[in-house]
Amino acid sequence: MNLQEYQSREFFERFGIQVVVGDVASNPEEALGIAKKIGLPVVLKAQVLVGGRGKAGGVKVAKTEEDVLKLAGEILSMEIKGLKVRKLLVAKAVNIVKEFYVGFTVDRGSKKNVLIVSEAGGVDIEEVAKNTPEKIYKIYIDPIMGLFSYEAKKASLLLTRDMNIAPKIADIIERLYKVYISLDANLAEINPLAVVDNSVVLALDAKIVIDDNAMFRHPELEDLREPTEEEKLELEAKSKGFTYIKLNGNIGCLVNGAGLAMATMDLIKLFGGEPANFLDIGGSSSPDKVANAIEMITRDKNVKAILINIFGGITRCDDVANGLLKALDMTKVDVPIVVRLTGTNEDKAKEILKDTPLIYTDSMVEGVKKVVEVANAR
Repeated sequence: MNLQEYQSREFFERFGIQVVVGDVASNPEEALGIAKKIGLPVVLKAQVLVGGRGKAGGVKVAKTEEDVLKLAGEILSMEIKGLKVRKLLVAKAVNIVKEFYVGFTVDRGSKKNVLIVSEAGGVDIEEVAKNTPEKIYKIYIDPIMGLFSYEAKKASLLLTRDMNIAPKIADIIERLYKVYISLDANLAEINPLAVVDNSVVLALDAKIVIDDNAMFRHPELEDLREPTEEEKLELEAKSKGFTYIKLNGNIGCLVNGAGLAMATMDLIKLFGGEPANFLDIGGSSSPDKVANAIEMITRDKNVKAILINIFGGITRCDDVANGLLKALDMTKVDVPIVVRLTGTNEDKAKEILKDTPLIYTDSMVEGVKKVVEVANAR
């Protein structure tokens, strides 16, 4: 679960990490009220769960009350990478002397948490890693012992030798680790961690991503969830018993089993197609579940054809076939559907579907080739 910046700031403050003063607004008038309270100039920051807000025009400095109203209105009318801006953070503008990057995440290769710091703060860490990897330092954290104070101090000294600043950075690193561990996060970062006037060190940005697999330990955090439209679809699918992830292609996929779903998507790519989604209906599929899955696939207006690829073990092919018939009755499906059903009760499934407009194939490769062909023809 991704937290918005203004939400992440609240956790930083709870753990003693100093953030720049500010508050969140939902309209220009609220933004002006906050600006009057904290004093001009202010920075207006779009609250959307994507990177690159600044490059997209979602971060602006307002020096006058008129600027606040005008710029807040502009930002709140924006879409950034397809996401509508509904809130903005109004923060006191500060004089930045130096910017750093500090973050904790999971390194799956070493099976450890890792502290990442860089002297190149204020820009995407991925860009730093790509263009100037020598500016990134990593310290791997013992999974049993956790972060030692000397590791935080070592990291701070990799960033600066200024002894007015380094101890403050080390303290923030230790506090950020406590945020990271206590929330079962898989990412907690400050970018930038800024040195401002009088050697004050502030978190000018805040990002926390909480591991969904640990949410059962943090039920109180569910109220903070602000899902994107795609995440809403994923949650809806989960509530209906299957897994759905939207992609950018034009071939809808309905498959049983994550491994088969991935292999199906690979084959679609191999034969020149583009999958529109990952959809795993799981090991046991009732007709209702199949009908719901088809309905969700057809909501995507980019879908030009659908491939049903079922290898029936626990999943009964006749259940899937009945679900397809129910879906055709429930939902107007105006794209071709290619079906490959192999395994338990496949003969019954063929009999059920023999007088339908569905395109039936006997093999996975044949089915993929056919669905790519009909999708490209539309």
